[in-house]
Amino acid sequence: MNPRFTGKVVVIIGGNSGIGLASAKAFASEGAHVVITGRNAATLQSAAEEIGSGAIAIQSDIADIPQITSLMDEVQRRHGRVDVLFVNAGIGAFLPIEKVTERDWEEIIGVNLKGVFFTVQKALPMMKAGGSIVITSSIGGRMGIPTNSVYAASKAGLNAFNQSLAKALAPRGVYVFVVAPGWVATPRVADAVQDKAVLSDQPLGRVATPDEVAQVIRFCALDAPASMTGAILDVNGASYLRS
Repeated sequence: MNPRFTGKVVVIIGGNSGIGLASAKAFASEGAHVVITGRNAATLQSAAEEIGSGAIAIQSDIADIPQITSLMDEVQRRHGRVDVLFVNAGIGAFLPIEKVTERDWEEIIGVNLKGVFFTVQKALPMMKAGGSIVITSSIGGRMGIPTNSVYAASKAGLNAFNQSLAKALAPRGVYVFVVAPGWVATPRVADAVQDKAVLSDQPLGRVATPDEVAQVIRFCALDAPASMTGAILDVNGASYLRS
């Protein structure tokens, strides 16, 4: 066990599967008090049992500001602080521009951008010097895919938010990072990551695993030097460089 994590309070938004779950397990294994959230009560409970170490699961929708407020009130009641905030929840849809509806726009932006912003805002009163915020973006925020316009806009917005947030919080000693994965072998995209077109663009011959991304999250949360605040860390096996 790494004693540097013992007693740390880690809140993971979207911690019931994929990258979020892998990160939660990594933090818990090293002594952290882990709180995970998600919209699905059944998968949350299953994830909490898998994480073990007294992990707390709270059902919460990141797109609903009153639910974000209630979540942070509960974290305040249980722990009184947040040492690491990992905002990992996100959704997407591959849609031609002509097919995008106002509802599509509001749903994707509501989760990926608005929800992230207000989650950070509501958590900040509990964060002290030495705390860190890690946000999951995507290489999709910096590369053009014809059917990915709304998702790309939301992730590009996170990259910009990261820069402003890092500057705003630096005087308080709270550090901010964005992790931008490429394709990752999560349950949600299990079929897509086996597609020949996807694999042909992977110099490693495979996509990243959730555990590999979790290692980067952990680095940002505790090991990254303060001078890296505001950084965007690509985790894509160099596939972005070939796009």
